[in-house]
Amino acid sequence: MKCPQCQHSNSKVIDSRHTDEMSAIRRRRECESCGFRFTTFERVEVTPLVVVKKDGTREVFNREKVLAGLLRACEKRAIPYEELEKRTDKVEANLRNLNKAEISSNDIGEFVMKELISLDQVAYVRFASVYKEFKDIDQLMETLNQLTKGSNNNEHQ
Repeated sequence: MKCPQCQHSNSKVIDSRHTDEMSAIRRRRECESCGFRFTTFERVEVTPLVVVKKDGTREVFNREKVLAGLLRACEKRAIPYEELEKRTDKVEANLRNLNKAEISSNDIGEFVMKELISLDQVAYVRFASVYKEFKDIDQLMETLNQLTKGSNNNEHQ
């Protein structure tokens, strides 16, 4: 960090503390050359995720939309809200771990489905029926059969 007074590149930290919102660290520094004291702020820079929708349009990722989808799928199920928030956090973390600036809405749907299948099978089917846009009862039955086979396999292991 260059001194704003003399442009010397070495300074020492005298004091560090979080800002009131806990969103940054405030550091008081002293230039090792001229003794000038100045303040710097350190913040985490999160790259915005851009969602590429099915029609090709783009919008900034909104975790509230993921949470709303989970809430709809889990409506009238005995699942605490805090659990849905945790699952939303996991979906967002998985998306950020892809290290891509743009993600498809399809990727989001797949991550949500992975969370729902381990959380609640009824909520999974509700979400899948909208996400996969089932055209008829046969597609729904195929998904239910796959879900049943998966449950049976897990019981026998």
